Amino acid sequence: MAIPGNGNEAIASPTREDNAHAQLRALDALLNVEGDGAAFAALFRAYGALFDFDCALVLEDDGASTTCIAAEPDGFIGRQWPRLTVLQEIVRGRVLALSAAQADGGPLPVDLVGTDESALLAPVAVGERAAALVLRRAAGRGDFSAFEVALARQYAVLALALVGMRGSVRLRGELERLRRLVEDAPHAEQDASLQRDLLKEIVEQLPIGLTIQDEEGRFIVANSVAAANLAIPSETLIGSSPDNFLPAEEARQRRQWELDLLRSGRASITEEHHADAQGERTWLTSHQAVHVHDRSFLMSTSNDITDRKRVESELARRAYFDGLTGLPNRMLMQQRVEELLHRGDGTRFALAFIDLDNFKHINDYYSHAIGDALLVKVAERIVESLRDSDVLARISGDEFLLLVAPIEDDQRVHRVIEQVLAELKKPFHIEAFEIFTSASLGVSVYPEHGHDYEALRRNADNAMYRAKNGTKGEAIYFNVAMGQTVTARMELEQRLRLAIRDRKFCCAFQPKVDIHSQNVVGFETLVRWRDDAGEIQPPSNFIDLAIELGLIDPITRFVLDEAVRSIEQLDAAFGAETTISVNVAAKQAGDLNFMRSFVHALDASGLSHRLMIELTEDAFIAKSQFQKQVLPMLRELGVRLSIDDFGTGYSSLSTLADITADELKVDRSFITAIHQRPRSQSVLRAVESLGASLGMSIVAEGIETFEELAYLQAATRIRYAQGYYFSKPLFLSELKDEKFAAINRKPDAARPPSDGRRVQASRGG
Repeated sequence: MAIPGNGNEAIASPTREDNAHAQLRALDALLNVEGDGAAFAALFRAYGALFDFDCALVLEDDGASTTCIAAEPDGFIGRQWPRLTVLQEIVRGRVLALSAAQADGGPLPVDLVGTDESALLAPVAVGERAAALVLRRAAGRGDFSAFEVALARQYAVLALALVGMRGSVRLRGELERLRRLVEDAPHAEQDASLQRDLLKEIVEQLPIGLTIQDEEGRFIVANSVAAANLAIPSETLIGSSPDNFLPAEEARQRRQWELDLLRSGRASITEEHHADAQGERTWLTSHQAVHVHDRSFLMSTSNDITDRKRVESELARRAYFDGLTGLPNRMLMQQRVEELLHRGDGTRFALAFIDLDNFKHINDYYSHAIGDALLVKVAERIVESLRDSDVLARISGDEFLLLVAPIEDDQRVHRVIEQVLAELKKPFHIEAFEIFTSASLGVSVYPEHGHDYEALRRNADNAMYRAKNGTKGEAIYFNVAMGQTVTARMELEQRLRLAIRDRKFCCAFQPKVDIHSQNVVGFETLVRWRDDAGEIQPPSNFIDLAIELGLIDPITRFVLDEAVRSIEQLDAAFGAETTISVNVAAKQAGDLNFMRSFVHALDASGLSHRLMIELTEDAFIAKSQFQKQVLPMLRELGVRLSIDDFGTGYSSLSTLADITADELKVDRSFITAIHQRPRSQSVLRAVESLGASLGMSIVAEGIETFEELAYLQAATRIRYAQGYYFSKPLFLSELKDEKFAAINRKPDAARPPSDGRRVQASRGG
């Protein structure tokens, strides 16, 4: 069939109407041919006269296998090939070109022709079985005529319809349909005209630009979209070539490119940019050589992808850049670093992890809008001091990552880092505020501190946290010792998680003693971790880490359960008047979900009146919601409250007046060697007066020597104390120990230990 052009072409008219009945008679005879060799030779010659083809392949299908008969004018051969393979090739529109030499004992040929118009498919009868005849036109001879196509179409259309035809062809009925077709042959011309006009209208209505150029580069097809893309009227474009509207050199290059495509037969897909009244537009253009009869054409389609490119650009910006500062984000920074690593040229560079100090306070005090504005100005100020090759990224919140690359020597890194620190210490003027801030930096260098992005980033991060924990506003450079510390911490974290999962904890109890009667009046429940080696780890080794990792809740619940479970044994040894204290971290005190579940557990124990909750003063001062919502629940249950480690936090006398705690525990830092420290004695007297005025009992923590105890007895009105002088924290299994039982001794005044030695054991919690 002809390729549509400018509307002047016509599909070739039938050429054999006058001989149609003679052809039908010949075909009728062929349909009754028996399946022997001579019959196939006669079949080939008869069909050759009817359709004028060069070679044929007869496919005889008995349901189990396919016999493929390859025929040429001089003879034919028969051979069975895998049925599925043959059918797949034909369904794909490819026709086997075969000679006797090619088929002799070899595999299925692979010399294939790929255009539908070069082959026809018609059914034949081989005995009582249906078969198919594939007719192949030699390359360069042009297409089958429209009449030949019309005849073959009644049976199977083209090779692509083979599967649908199989099993449904009834040759005698189809012969009658063919006879009616030939008798109605005068209508074929009208059908061809209708098809041509319909195809032309479809091309015009396509939403994409479509052009077809001949071998000389002239446009023979161009729809209105293509004409609009080129800003040339359709009537002007048809019949013209690119050299009519392009500069001479550009037209020459384009012509050479078009010829290369036609000769090679390859396709090309490009993005092309055109400027119009709406601005620059982007088109995705596909070019494909097509061959019809003995001629070649270049078909081009163009689709406007301007909006799509705009969306892609926006998505890329969101994926790789920070929306607030416009800086690269974590993902893009990682790509930049990995590009440097993949070069393999040994270029040294540094990564600096930057974290603003006390940024949360700025947000809380000034507002988040001011905080965001500060982040933007911080980014601008840092970028101004960098080279073009350096990259600053915002990776989260108030954290930035700086790539300094390349670095010729360590002094280059030091200069950049010192300049960043200095710039960030200068005041920022935002709206009506003058804001001061600083940043803590951690620096790692490639290749000394890592050979991949993640290792370098992690080491810079670790160094930054070291700076945070030391003098803020400074830079720390990573070193091997830090790496060992980080590794040890990671191992500890993993072991702690496993210990929580397996509940590898136990509790010890440290007595709270009346320093005048030396009766035990209560116990503080202290958690211990029994590690895999069987060693007991004190809370100082893991509690802070558990709080930081958010793992403290299950540990606190375990301690509460153990305290409740142990009350019966403690009562048997010391009486039912003692209190049992359980520590709650300040972070937990502000967690309403945890505290509600904790209060519920206290209530469910039925022993809430015996329990005392110990919290540091930070829990009361920093967590106002604790006082408003949690404290009333505890008071309703009759749970008593103790302020632990008093004097070491941010003490607030007004807050103390509001919380009505039952007990105030003076930190051991004020008690140690108090008999030799007049200033500590003054502080202790002030705390004693404060407690008395607020109705709180005072407990002195950390009594370790006879002299400390004697001073408290003689110079203060403090009645209760804890410390190694009385007893270290002991397990329930030690209840029967004589030392533990001796805690209840009742002398009139303090006495030094019997061996005259000061207790040297560390308190340890």
